[in-house]
Amino acid sequence: MSDILFEEAVQLSIDRDPRYTQEAYEFVREALHVSVKKFCNGDDGQHVAGQQLLEGAREHALKEYGPMAAFILRQWGVTQGIDIGHIVYNLINAKYFGRSQGDSLDDFAGGPDFEESLSKPFLPQKVKSSS
Repeated sequence: MSDILFEEAVQLSIDRDPRYTQEAYEFVREALHVSVKKFCNGDDGQHVAGQQLLEGAREHALKEYGPMAAFILRQWGVTQGIDIGHIVYNLINAKYFGRSQGDSLDDFAGGPDFEESLSKPFLPQKVKSSS
């Protein structure tokens, strides 16, 4: 990370790429902390991979927003994993985040379908009929 304040990095990022809201950037920063705790034993100096950040983002969204998670993220411009990647790379370009050798925006491709993975836990379960 850099000497630039998060708020400054977010504003620079939004000025360059207005697809995502300030809340989306805050969400990704929080999801990064969740991911570091989960995958790096809480050591903030550690690096998480793109797919790990996507998993942390999914878990964080479900915990924070419950059944409204997909709707809220959609309002912020985040509908798929690559959106998280674009936010991360916008913050890298603003010099707030660093990156490791070999990191790529492609690391965020694929990943969970946010609409499905954030809605499915709250859908009614099918009941088996006893015949």
